[in-house]
Amino acid sequence: MHFIVKVFPEIIIKSPPVRKRFIRQLRDNIRSQVVEVSSDIRVSRDWEKVELIASDAGLSDQEVAQREARVTEILAHTPGIGSFLKVLEFPLGDMHQNFEQVLACWQGRLVGKTFCVRVKRSGRHDFTSTDVERYIGGGLAQHTENAGVVLKKPEVTVRLEIKDDRLLVVSSLRRGLGGYPLGSQESVLSLISGGFDSTVSTYLTMKRGIRTHFCFFNLGGRQHEMGVKEVSYFLWNKYGVSHPVKFITVPFEGVVSEILQNVDNSYMGVVLKRMMMRAASQVAAELKLPALVTGESVAQVSSQTLPNLNVIDRVTDTLVLRPLVTMDKGEIIDISRHIGTETFAASMPEYCGVISVRPTTRAKLDKVVAVEEKFDFAVLEQAVQNKIVSDVRDLAESVMPEQPLDIVSSLPVGGVIIDIRHPDEEALKPLAVGDAEVLKIPFYTLNNALGQLEGEKRYYLYCDKGIMSQLHASHLVEDGQSNIGVYRPE
Repeated sequence: MHFIVKVFPEIIIKSPPVRKRFIRQLRDNIRSQVVEVSSDIRVSRDWEKVELIASDAGLSDQEVAQREARVTEILAHTPGIGSFLKVLEFPLGDMHQNFEQVLACWQGRLVGKTFCVRVKRSGRHDFTSTDVERYIGGGLAQHTENAGVVLKKPEVTVRLEIKDDRLLVVSSLRRGLGGYPLGSQESVLSLISGGFDSTVSTYLTMKRGIRTHFCFFNLGGRQHEMGVKEVSYFLWNKYGVSHPVKFITVPFEGVVSEILQNVDNSYMGVVLKRMMMRAASQVAAELKLPALVTGESVAQVSSQTLPNLNVIDRVTDTLVLRPLVTMDKGEIIDISRHIGTETFAASMPEYCGVISVRPTTRAKLDKVVAVEEKFDFAVLEQAVQNKIVSDVRDLAESVMPEQPLDIVSSLPVGGVIIDIRHPDEEALKPLAVGDAEVLKIPFYTLNNALGQLEGEKRYYLYCDKGIMSQLHASHLVEDGQSNIGVYRPE
């Protein structure tokens, strides 16, 4: 197995010390993830790329394919990667020997398609890149059932790299996530509600290399809290797993009650946002985080007009980042669909007891300050003191239902496993459990599917690390599903 990872182009134009630091961080991030696939994978770097190499000796074709698929999945969701190539490496021979190696790799993949050959060469040779392109391109044109050579916009590009005495035949090329390596920038605290906006804004900061912690303001709904923890874990596990982060829950029920009793109706929304900013700033200061992240977009709702955002920001000296500030809702939903959070956001249970009948869209700072004089700030301070700080890796334990959750390492007789992983993840690492009955029901269709299952059977949810399965099981048990447990094999 051999992958060449090309870094995001913006990294290449950095100064040499910064580029070196970014690429080293990317190498470390990749290494920390692929070690779970195989400890034999060697990860190295140079000034423009990262390489992953592992021997296929002793592995079956299926095992090789599964390992490559899992590594591909990791590389596709790691920030800082511009593209990555799966390559086959051979000793550099003469022109005809090189052609034969390329023909063996590409012969069956050019049928009925136009193509061209592109060569990238480094080192001292007695031929040019164009010489190689002409010889191998001509040979492929004669010895494959192709539709002809087309130099501009061909259907297939056969890519080769010659590095000193090595020939690298590119078997496949995929675009990466882009952005910067996670951990290359300072950390931030994201205010996350689990909807489209906050999940997309959180993803965008992670993609930019910013280690992003989660802050959730609980307005009174346990189901909402569990839903937000599910989507937060999903985002971290898919795009930021190289760096552990915190999940902070701030109980805001008392703050909501205080606003309802003592704040003028039209200013309720603005005051609630100001209270959240105050609380989040205190949390960020305690965690030594220099900035906050929100999912606000100009004028999307009444509290997000420019005058209102200005008034909201006046309560803090902490930098506030708004990645979505000029995006339309449709654009935000499209990104949500692309990154996998749309199904979470669309079904997210919400609770909000602060809804103004006629909310102001042009809040005045002096008026808001006067309104807040009636607010008991001791309630806000108590909410911050009562915050719960969890490691994102331990979220499952933080939402255990009042009834004990049935977690088993070996399946009881008659038990049925429900594999709730995404189909792509399930295909990468199929679950092997002998003769046990296994239902493949992705987490995002689980609620709808439960009504069609046999009530007398006992079902055990399964996922790779046991976190999502435990979160979903806790949620379902809270809703009265008494025949649900968790399967966590040793």
